[in-house]
Amino acid sequence: MSPEPDRPREDGSSPVRWHSGEVDTASEAEIREQTTQRLEKAMGTFGTAALSSMEEQLPWFRRMPPDQRSWIGLVAQAGIAAFVEWFKSNERTRPAIAGEVFGTAPRELLRSIKLHHTIDMIRVIIDVVETRLDELAAPGGETQLREAILRYTRDVAFGAAQVYARAAETRAAWDARLEALVVNAVLRGEVDDGMHSWAAALGWTSKPVTVIAGYTPEDEEPEVTIDQMQLAARRARADVLAGVHGHRVIVIVGGDADPMEAARPVAAKCGPGPVVVGPQVSDLYDSTKSAQAAVAGLRAAAGWPDAPRPVQATELLPERALDGDGEARRYLVEGVYNPMLAAGAPLLDTLATYLEQGSSLEATARLLFVHPNTVRYRLRRVTELTGLAPTDGRNAFTLRIALVLGRFAARPPRA
Repeated sequence: MSPEPDRPREDGSSPVRWHSGEVDTASEAEIREQTTQRLEKAMGTFGTAALSSMEEQLPWFRRMPPDQRSWIGLVAQAGIAAFVEWFKSNERTRPAIAGEVFGTAPRELLRSIKLHHTIDMIRVIIDVVETRLDELAAPGGETQLREAILRYTRDVAFGAAQVYARAAETRAAWDARLEALVVNAVLRGEVDDGMHSWAAALGWTSKPVTVIAGYTPEDEEPEVTIDQMQLAARRARADVLAGVHGHRVIVIVGGDADPMEAARPVAAKCGPGPVVVGPQVSDLYDSTKSAQAAVAGLRAAAGWPDAPRPVQATELLPERALDGDGEARRYLVEGVYNPMLAAGAPLLDTLATYLEQGSSLEATARLLFVHPNTVRYRLRRVTELTGLAPTDGRNAFTLRIALVLGRFAARPPRA
């Protein structure tokens, strides 16, 4: 069925035009055209009025340097120009907000203006336009212009959120790469001023430092694992740098908290298997020592299936020594065997006999022809010198390994 011809109005005004079921009066098009002309004439004063209003209402804007305020003025002017062009086109297309409005600003401006500041700016600009609505809109076009402003500013708000979201994603990706570089440098022993500058870029200022090693959860993306650990660390008020290396996750924890207490929320986010806590060191420069101990302990923890979780790397010294860890061997010789050797041969003889006799005081005393109290005294002396009690089964195992390694170190070189 063909559309009906245009019919004149009774009052002699422009006829009503019928187009595929939509009614579009000539007067509405004329009002839009007249409003557009008014907007184009007043467009030059909008930016100045908006900046003046922001100067008056926004304290953070007044504190900004002049160059940044001028960039904001350009952004506001670009937004107004884009609105006028969009309104002129009868709102047929969705405006390319991100490119038209925010594309005029330098990238550095995003670091100075936060998202809620941008929303404040949009609100002020809307207020400026609405206060002049009667002046800008042609007679009868106030509602038309108000609705267009609301639709446009909604898109501006969404466009601003999109710009900031992209910037945040880029920043997060860059931070993740920096974090991985810092953790890798600590593991490789390449801790220098360059690495410290990377850590400083991530906001790292924490002292002292502890490194924790564990395994990643099964069927979980590395990024998810790291995010979970960082969230757990923040709840425990600790700073964390984390990286995934194969099936291992390495976590650098900074702060004055007890290392074992700091390790517990991290261990809860690790996968099955041991979680080893390296010794606490003074700062990031010494963190390689803690990292190496934690990784060596993680590798050797298979020798102690019943180890607590988390477990200190120093508690795994015998397993680490048997697994070939040179640092553990040196510590057991220099920190355990040599102090006993310096205290005199009777102390070493008593300890060796006690361990060989299945921790029996009476058997040790009989073999050494001494009173059992003398054996007790010498064993207490061993504990004072090494921090390891021979009467404890786990400590006795560590002392036995230390005795063997000390004898290896004391043997004469082959001719």
